[in-house]
Amino acid sequence: MKRTIVIIGGVAGGASAAARLRRLNENDEIVMYERGEHISFANCGLPYYIGETITNRDKLLIQSPKTMKDRFGIDVRIQTEVMAIDRQAKKVIARNLFTGVVQEQPYDFLIMSPGAKPIVPDIQGLAAADAVFTLRNIPDTDRIKSYLDSTKPKHVTIIGGGFIGIEMAENLRHRGIEVSVIERNPQVLGPLDPEMAKLIERHLLLKGVDLIFNDGVVALEDSGKTVKLASGKALATDMIILSVGVKPESQLAREAGLELGVKESIRVNEHLQTNDPSIYAIGDAIEVKDRVQGFETVVPLAWGANRQGRLVADHINGLQASYHGAYGTAIVKVFDLTAAVTGNNEKTLRRLGVPYEVIHIHPSSHASYYPGAASISLKLIFDKESGKIFGAQIVGADGVDKRLDVIAAAMRGGLKAYELADLELSYAPPYSSAKDPVNMAGYVASNIMEGLVNTLQWHEVDRYVENGGLLIDVRDEIERELGCIPGSINIPLNSLRDRLHDIPIDSEVAVSCQVGLRGYLAARILKQNGYKVSNVDGGYKTYSVMMDGVQTQSIKAVTTTEISKSMEAQSNTNQPPLFVDACGLQCPGPIMRVYETMRGLQVGERLEVHATDFGFASDIQKWSEKTGHTMESVDTSSGIVKAVVRKGQGETPDLSSSASQVSTNGTTMVVFSGDLDKTIAAFIIASGAAAMGKKVTMFFTFWGLNVLRKEDAPYVAKDGLESMFSMMMPKGTRKLPLSKMNMGGMGAKMIRHVMKQKNVESLESLMQGAIQAGVKLIACTMSMDIMGIKREELIDGIDYAGVASYLGDAEDAGLNLFI
Repeated sequence: MKRTIVIIGGVAGGASAAARLRRLNENDEIVMYERGEHISFANCGLPYYIGETITNRDKLLIQSPKTMKDRFGIDVRIQTEVMAIDRQAKKVIARNLFTGVVQEQPYDFLIMSPGAKPIVPDIQGLAAADAVFTLRNIPDTDRIKSYLDSTKPKHVTIIGGGFIGIEMAENLRHRGIEVSVIERNPQVLGPLDPEMAKLIERHLLLKGVDLIFNDGVVALEDSGKTVKLASGKALATDMIILSVGVKPESQLAREAGLELGVKESIRVNEHLQTNDPSIYAIGDAIEVKDRVQGFETVVPLAWGANRQGRLVADHINGLQASYHGAYGTAIVKVFDLTAAVTGNNEKTLRRLGVPYEVIHIHPSSHASYYPGAASISLKLIFDKESGKIFGAQIVGADGVDKRLDVIAAAMRGGLKAYELADLELSYAPPYSSAKDPVNMAGYVASNIMEGLVNTLQWHEVDRYVENGGLLIDVRDEIERELGCIPGSINIPLNSLRDRLHDIPIDSEVAVSCQVGLRGYLAARILKQNGYKVSNVDGGYKTYSVMMDGVQTQSIKAVTTTEISKSMEAQSNTNQPPLFVDACGLQCPGPIMRVYETMRGLQVGERLEVHATDFGFASDIQKWSEKTGHTMESVDTSSGIVKAVVRKGQGETPDLSSSASQVSTNGTTMVVFSGDLDKTIAAFIIASGAAAMGKKVTMFFTFWGLNVLRKEDAPYVAKDGLESMFSMMMPKGTRKLPLSKMNMGGMGAKMIRHVMKQKNVESLESLMQGAIQAGVKLIACTMSMDIMGIKREELIDGIDYAGVASYLGDAEDAGLNLFI
């Protein structure tokens, strides 16, 4: 028997239901009402069309009324709004928005897919503002893009730091527009927990996005050109985008007497029927169950709408079809990083009073020895007793999507946290490791469930130390130089068994390392020796993310740069940039490579440099500004910093030339120490200063003279005291001791080994590079006389002078250091 099925609303839910209905029944009359012009479009792609990543607007349009009519035989009535539902008569009343003609349409079944609409907050002066936009559909997209193209605003304010707001921030930055994001909460991307969101916030700052937290907009002034904040601050802007969330379009349902649920969503049963069995509801407007804990919520995501549309069509046609809820699985691209989430976060579980366990791991996206491996931060939340997975969050530059999807599928299949270790996942070095990050999460979870280790979370560490807890950092000492947890003591893992007598057996102990692995090994050693011990989950890497705060320097990453007319006139302007590969070099290696190469370029020529040291992203901008060059772009995709610099009108100073003009902004150093670590630091600073165009003078006196001694110096006649001094002092850089933990020379050998592993230039290489860059090395003649050191014993290419010469250079310097 022929039935009439009416669908209110298209896009994901309505269009999916219509197509499935036709595939299941050729005889039914299917009528679809859509108050807009487009019945099916890629609404998730709208920010990328605005940002011009997607350049063809037509690609956003998935189905047209004509194709739905021709292929599926569906009567599509666009630009027609359903005004009322007469449930008793089983008909809808609709009005054509162009002609005003009102029509009545009977139905046997009604499917409501009205979607959700952007929340417009009550802000003083909003109605009088000129350039305020929301983003929901194609017309909204056209209005935003038209305004951007025609008025070319320099600054845009985004109110709200959710998924759409962050996607818009990225795409506006891609267009070279300055962006400020105002978020009333203390973080962006609410579904993430704060320590995971902080990774995204750091990256946003790196990309030049201004972030304002714990503040709200109270008024708009000057026709929207001034944004007044609750904190009293004022922000000048050219355009505003409201992105504070969405709310269900449920007014029609309310007026029809249908039952509403949380946030005024349309309440449905497992078959997606409302309290009127002949009326179904799907998509962003409906109430669903949280699939993990079972509470009612709304999840306005595309997958659910598409799935629900198919299930409704199945149920209408007598098939077994039930919708059991949503995990809220979502993913977002944020410049070069990806953030993904599924299930419950800690905030939700605390609100519900549900006990849970958390682990953080930081594996590589694929085998670390294969090029391009990027770090992944993975958080797994589960029940310690049963192993039930409550949720997961992942942030990284590569491989995030497939790991999150594997965990979401595991949750749907009812796998326990420890069973993630049993998943046989595909492996080859370019794609993964033999132990995939998902497997690793399973191993760590099983260790906790089996009682092999207890953990201390990042937010518990400071309180633990303040209350007198003993925290042992089991990293190597050199690692602590880059940061450590305040109040911790250092016992390297390899020395732990020999140092057990130093650790009170009757005290609770916590251990930490860089990412948690060595901490686990230390915890096992201590536990089996009778200690009560906890491991800092995620190690110093997780702890430091939150303890450092959002202090990452804002890097102005531009995608286009205005080049001066004189540069445009250069014949070499359109030539491809000269490529420099600085990957694997640590600071100051990349900057030195740029400096050396830039000296050989002509004005207007470009240099493209790749580096794996992320500090280079800020260094290259500072260097370009200081030396008069133009940084055209900086990109940090796939864990590699890619920068393009155009040589400016001002010449890069030739620091090795005696004819170079003396700078009044130089750097001078007194190198008094003969310790290896301090000397390395001195030459790193000197090389960096030279690369910034400064004149650098290093004045070596007393023990510092040993740095300049030759290893194979010729025999020089000396008196008894001079000979004694000569034998006692290290001869050359390879004999220099460490200032601490020298251990009879083993410490110095260890630091050289670590430097080699980390691709940090050796002291000898740093010295040679500094000399080539024009750094002036001066040996103090007075100290040489006292120490009995002769000129024949010192390396070539240095000057000999007294303190007056040094003071003369110091007078012209803006920075003077004593090392």
